[in-house]
Amino acid sequence: MTANPPAVSVRAVERQFVMSTGATTGLRAVSLVVERSTMVAVAGRSGSGKTTLLNLIGGLDTPTAGEIELWGRAVPPAHAAGSARWRAHTFGFVFQVDALIPTLSIAENADVMARIAGMPRRTRRSSVDAALELVGLGGRAHHRPHELSGGQRRRAALARAVCAAAPVLLADEPTAGLDSQTAGEMVALLRLLTVERGTTIVMATHDPLVIDACDAVFRLDQHAPGRTVGAADTDPSPGQVG
Repeated sequence: MTANPPAVSVRAVERQFVMSTGATTGLRAVSLVVERSTMVAVAGRSGSGKTTLLNLIGGLDTPTAGEIELWGRAVPPAHAAGSARWRAHTFGFVFQVDALIPTLSIAENADVMARIAGMPRRTRRSSVDAALELVGLGGRAHHRPHELSGGQRRRAALARAVCAAAPVLLADEPTAGLDSQTAGEMVALLRLLTVERGTTIVMATHDPLVIDACDAVFRLDQHAPGRTVGAADTDPSPGQVG
């Protein structure tokens, strides 16, 4: 392990799925490096494997081949003992669907992740309050999800993801379904996390607004293994990260 390894290192990762019609390759020979405290996008067409890659990085799934490391240490298999607690300490997740628990308040939804991460009760309240203030929902703590707009629910999902102060945030299409102003506000919040908290953010997206705001862009193509595309690269042709 190097003295100062990157936040995320993916080396020659593949993921195959066994279907009734036979094996299907979801990812093929993917390699990428994400430096600490940066905001990066994984871009590509629908079906290129963006969500699959995020799930593998976050330990929600296990690669068929290859290696994934966080700060130079291997990501444990998805079903390894203690993996749920490890994920809660390590990652904040923002999924395509907000998946807020409808019967809980926004504050209670955020507290769920703090509980899973094993955060002491005496510090959970302050962590929840800080997360809600960060996303601009301090005055909505006791509201239920159905009482919020779509943009506010997305902010609530972000608050839940950052409540446990995990060092890595994985976001799957974080601006999907949002108008341009609300999407811009979401991107600004994500950038704030990298600046104020040093959070490393990896996002699956096809939104040009998100892509333009990122420090680096990795493009996936489900057909051809290829190359890494940096943020300054304007070549529109996709290539699988490699």
